[in-house]
Amino acid sequence: MAQGVIYILTNPSFPEYVKIGYAAKLEERLRQLNRSEAIPYAFRAYATYEVESNLTDVVFHDLIDRLNPDLRSIETFAGRERKREFYAMSPEDAYSLLECIAKISGTEARLKKLTPEGHEILDEEMANEIAREARRGPFRFSKYGIPVGAKIKYINDPSIEAVVVDDRHVSYKGVTTSTSALAKELLESEYQVQGTAYFTYEGEKLTDRRDRMENS
Repeated sequence: MAQGVIYILTNPSFPEYVKIGYAAKLEERLRQLNRSEAIPYAFRAYATYEVESNLTDVVFHDLIDRLNPDLRSIETFAGRERKREFYAMSPEDAYSLLECIAKISGTEARLKKLTPEGHEILDEEMANEIAREARRGPFRFSKYGIPVGAKIKYINDPSIEAVVVDDRHVSYKGVTTSTSALAKELLESEYQVQGTAYFTYEGEKLTDRRDRMENS
């Protein structure tokens, strides 16, 4: 009888890596990992494979290391080498390896790919948007025809307005802030958000305005 699972976890904070490990109770493991406030987004389970031993993940790690020793995250800290459970590979590739093991051993029923929940999809989309915007550089109001004193509206409630005070900041209820910080506050989000995706000017979302003006 299965005692736990080998898990494949993803995190929008570092999409180029997957975390592969063992947990007797996956939900408890996720809660433990997601307690940290140092990571912008939460870990989520991509797939699980039921196993009968808590050392099975070590065998799987060894298999990946033999196939490609450069995939694993290894660092030297305080003079000691630390091997982490993170691998520079896509979740699809990690799943394919487990799938091969399941097929060879006739245990396909133990392998499950999990469907992401709505908030997980949104987190991933937001992380991708933040990364894309970061590569483009900071949003500057004047560059996109938005003058100081202009009002931008919160996309989820147009009655909420902020006033542009300089090229990078707005004022809301007398407090000078950024669009990202204000959007995070209004959304009551635990994680980082892309502020320009949540405000409009003259009926146009700021991200759309940027795309339109840069591509015209």
